Amino acid sequence: MTKKQKATAIAALLEALYPETPIPLEHQDPFTLLVAVVLSAQCTDVRVNQVTPHLFSQADNPYGMAEMEVRDIETIIRPCGLAPRKAQAIQELSRLIVEQHKGEVPASFEELEALPGVGHKTASVVMSQAFGVPAFPVDTHIHRLAWRWGLSNGKSVVQTEKDLKSLFPKEKWNALHLQIIYFGREHCPARGHNPYECPICSQFGRKELFQDFDQQKGKKTQKG
Repeated sequence: MTKKQKATAIAALLEALYPETPIPLEHQDPFTLLVAVVLSAQCTDVRVNQVTPHLFSQADNPYGMAEMEVRDIETIIRPCGLAPRKAQAIQELSRLIVEQHKGEVPASFEELEALPGVGHKTASVVMSQAFGVPAFPVDTHIHRLAWRWGLSNGKSVVQTEKDLKSLFPKEKWNALHLQIIYFGREHCPARGHNPYECPICSQFGRKELFQDFDQQKGKKTQKG
């Protein structure tokens, strides 16, 4: 089976499991999505969704957020981690959106990535989920699964994004990004993963996955 054939089979399985792909981060518009994605760095979506209602009750638009004190933003978002840096970025990107983009979140990769705290992955999420532009955001989870499934060599998220874009049809990128995230959470977690029971790894997983699992299982048996 070629890598392209494997990708096609995986896409069909993901489509069957997750025909609907709601966006995990709760938001109302491109701005609140942008802020939520910034907050999600090294933080779970669940935690972000617990914090944003309070934050957005204080300011749910760039004009209001730009006027907030950084320390006040920081106090609200502290449960998300990296609060000082994220608070500074949120206040500053809000100011720049007001000053440079007339209060509207820019709908281009170049302009988004020029904002504080907005890297390529964050820009890709906003472009795909807020504006419907084909993108394939690759976070550490998608990076890990692409390696496990033999779709990329795992050398970098940049390479993984390039590989995934070459294997899947452009019109499916946005849905696949979310389908892989949902699949990873339910079937292919970072820890405690059993490749023999995983619907995708059991069919397409790298042999190293099974070797590592068997080895760890053997160690546990010996200790027992």
